[in-house]
Amino acid sequence: MRAMVLSAGYGTRLWPLTEDRTKPAIPILGKPLVGYVAEYLAAHGCNEIVVNLHHRPESVRQSLGDGRDFGVSLYYVEEPVILGTSGALDNARDLLDNETFVVVNGKIITDIDLAAALETHRRNDALATLVLLPNKRRERFSVVETKGNQITRFGGMPVLTGDEVPLMFTGIQILEPRIFEYIPRGVFSHSTTDVYPQAIAKGERVIAHVSEGKWRELSTLQRYLDISLELLQERNESNFLGKNTAVATEASVTDSILWDNIEVEENAEVNRAVVADNVRVGSGEIVQNSIIVARKLVEGKTPPEKAMKGYFTDDSFVVPLSE
Repeated sequence: MRAMVLSAGYGTRLWPLTEDRTKPAIPILGKPLVGYVAEYLAAHGCNEIVVNLHHRPESVRQSLGDGRDFGVSLYYVEEPVILGTSGALDNARDLLDNETFVVVNGKIITDIDLAAALETHRRNDALATLVLLPNKRRERFSVVETKGNQITRFGGMPVLTGDEVPLMFTGIQILEPRIFEYIPRGVFSHSTTDVYPQAIAKGERVIAHVSEGKWRELSTLQRYLDISLELLQERNESNFLGKNTAVATEASVTDSILWDNIEVEENAEVNRAVVADNVRVGSGEIVQNSIIVARKLVEGKTPPEKAMKGYFTDDSFVVPLSE
C-alpha cells in the first residue's frame, strides 16, 4: 500500500530550528522527525511513500535519502508554490489514484494502530476515514464533530469546560482514489475546509475511527522540548548528545537536547534546553529553559510572523521558553 507524508510546511512556530531545514527534517533524538513517520508506515505495510516538498526540500532529501534506512521506497514531489493539505494530494495524484492510500502529517510521532483504522475504513466502505483521538487535555486542536461514526463537521477550538471530551484529528487518514473528485485541480486547498465538508454535504461516508495510543505532535518549540524529554524518559535517560559534542568535566547538562558539533565549556550550565548545531556554550554561561542556535544561522534574517522572540549573545541566538 502507498502512503503520502505531508512534509512541505515551513514550521514557522519552530523557528529558529527551521531556519536551515523544514519541520519534518528536524532531528528528534538524532533521527529526523519524518523518519519516525516513515518507520511507522513501514511497520503497517506501507512500503511505498510519497513525500511532498517545498520549504528547504534538500533537508528532507538529505534526512530520508532513498528511504532504505527506514524500510521504504520514496517518491519525492516538489511544490514550487505551497498547495495545502489537499492541494498536495492533487499535485501527487498520478502516484496515488490507483488504490486505497494513507496520508500522514509529517510532524507526528505515534504508535496508533493503523491496521485497526484500515479495518474500520473497509468495513464502512468509506470514501475517507480520519483517525481521531479524545482531546482529554483540551489542547488547541480543532474539534471534530461526529454522529455515530460519521464525521459531520470540523469545528473551532475546544472549550475548557464541559463533561463531553472533544475529539481531535490526528493527521492520519485513509482515502479512496475517488477523493480526487472533490479536490480542486492545481490550486491551494485544505482537506478539512475545502474537501471533506463538500463530500459530507453530498452524503459521502467520511468516517471517524476513534483510536487510542501515544500521539505526539511537534509544532512548537515548547512541544519540541517537552516531547524530546518525554522520549528520553522512556529510555531512562535525561540528556541527548549528538555527534561531535563535547561537555567539559566541570560543566552541568541536565534535561537537555544537544544537537551536533556543540561545545559546553567549564562551569557552564545547560538545563531544560535545546542547543542546535554548531553552538558553543561558554565558560560560566547559563542556558535555562531556552532554545539556542548559532548566531550566524539567523543573523540578518527576518523571523517568521509566528516565531517566538529571542535575543543575540556573542555567538548565539537564544529564544526563552515560558516557565
